[in-house]
Amino acid sequence: MELRIEQLNFEYASHPLFRQFNLRLGAGITWLRGENGAGKTSLLKLACGVLAPHTGKIWIDDIEIHAQPLAYRLHCYYCGGDTPQLPWLTVREILDMHVSLYPGTDAEQLNAQLAAFHLLPTLDQPVTTLSLGQHKKMQLSLALSLPVKLLLIDEPFNGLDVDAVAYLRQQLSTPERLQRQCIVLTSHLEPALPLQGTVQL
Repeated sequence: MELRIEQLNFEYASHPLFRQFNLRLGAGITWLRGENGAGKTSLLKLACGVLAPHTGKIWIDDIEIHAQPLAYRLHCYYCGGDTPQLPWLTVREILDMHVSLYPGTDAEQLNAQLAAFHLLPTLDQPVTTLSLGQHKKMQLSLALSLPVKLLLIDEPFNGLDVDAVAYLRQQLSTPERLQRQCIVLTSHLEPALPLQGTVQL
């Protein structure tokens, strides 16, 4: 499994962010580091297709994001911590919507993650009733369950209680996951995970 970025150029109106940027990552966990404004979140969003580069190419294995956008998105998931923009849906409906986009998702695995994060009692609540930490746990439950090759997690430990942090570290560190997934995460603190490498922006 490989994420490959070549000759990436991207800028906001106020300032350039990436110029001829190249990156190649394999299976395992990579810690994306940098000061506020360095482009960590933007890079994750470029890698999942939420943002489009001005020029350059991005691949998961041999699937290029612009040539095969639907196939590309089937192989990646971005966990950003943002609250869903569908306030009329329940937690269950939000989860069902995401699962329908990823064929091969194991429903039992998702339920196990929801149980571990103590979210099963919230399934029939409107998503707007969740706390910030519960929103994060809902997205992490999906992130840990979906059969994707590329997992992008922005500040995974923000808003989590101590037990949830310990559980997330354990789940991300399993040998089976480290062998089959490329995991890229941002964190201002040392993530205390078995890292494949570190990228400084």
